[in-house]
This record gives sequence, C-alpha cells and structure tokens, in this order.
Amino acid sequence: MALSVTFPLTVFAPWRSLTNAQVQRAKWVLVALGMLPLARMLIGLPLGWLGVNPIEFVTRSTGTWTIVSLVVTLSITPLRNITGWVWLVRLRRSAGLITFFYAALHFITYVWLDRFFDVNDIIKDIIKRPFITVGFAAFVLLIPLAITSNNALIKKLGAQNWQRLHNLVYVIAILAVVHFIWLARRNPIEPYIYAAIFALLFAARIYWRFKAK
Repeated sequence: MALSVTFPLTVFAPWRSLTNAQVQRAKWVLVALGMLPLARMLIGLPLGWLGVNPIEFVTRSTGTWTIVSLVVTLSITPLRNITGWVWLVRLRRSAGLITFFYAALHFITYVWLDRFFDVNDIIKDIIKRPFITVGFAAFVLLIPLAITSNNALIKKLGAQNWQRLHNLVYVIAILAVVHFIWLARRNPIEPYIYAAIFALLFAARIYWRFKAK
C-alpha cells in the first residue's frame, strides 16, 4: 500500500504533478539554498563577519547546517505523505548529499584547523571526549550513505539492501542530537528543539508504516 495521505485542503493540488524539468529546477533551487551558508562563510571571512574566532564560527556553523540539512532530508517523506507531492522524494538525495557536505566540512574544520592533522591528538580526543566520539561515529556512518547515493550502486545493492543501509540515517540523527546536546554551552535549549523535531519525524514514519499494513 502506498504511503500517501489525502490532505483535506486543495491548496497543495496544483503542485502535485511536476514535469521532470520542473523537478530538476527544484533540485537546483534546493542545492542553491543549501550552499548559502557556505557562501556566507567564504564571503564573511575576509570581511571580518565571522567574529574574533573564525574557526569556532565555522565549526559551529557547519555543525548547525549539518543538522538542519538532516532535518530537511528526514522531512521529505512526511511532507510527501501530507501534501501528495510524490516528486518530493526525488529531492531527498540532494538533501542528503548537502547533509554530508556540511558534515564533511565540520569534520575537516576540526581535523585541519583545530587539530592540525595531529593523528595522535585526534585519536585521544575521540576516546576521551564523548561528544567527539558520537560526532565522529555519526560522520563515519554518513560516509556509506553518501557513497551509495547514486543509481549504479542502488541497482548493484538492490532496493531492499539499499533501503536497509540508508535506514542508518535515523541512527545518525540520534547521534547528531546527542553530540549537539553534550557540546551545547551557549544555547542548551537549541539541541533539544532538534531532538523534538526528530522525535516527531520518527513518530510520523512509524505511524505511516503501521497505517500501510
């Protein structure tokens, strides 16, 4: 049974069917929006917009946009079910790759600008600091998801195996929230907001899964 819900309002009806060209344009809009935080950092660095500690700003910003992109990625299926916009699923891969992009920047910032590629120091940090441990675990789990986000590997793995692998995104979301909670100092409320959003998205997925049976 298809996981679809007929929304009681007709406001979404005109957008339920888009041509391939329109979906492609929607993908480019999503990517462009996803690159705005990076553009802000690149432009802001020489202009002094990143504050007195640019490394800390970049670390926090890339971490924040990783989790925001993850929220967008996990919101696509619930939005499809609510609106009936089946084409939204075709944006999920782009949203997921944007998530990985900012996670990679977050990791590179830590390894390069914070630890200067000191492998021993990085290993000690991962072992001794729990928030680093769970953050590193989340990034490692993201790697196979990013690698297999192409049609050739989907076909090679098979749809069911690919789906099982990509269900790791829910584990990644939990690890990302835990990482944020343990790290948060200035605004301890913010990570709990993301935790609530993820909980709602997980609940929606469970609801529709049981409804489909």
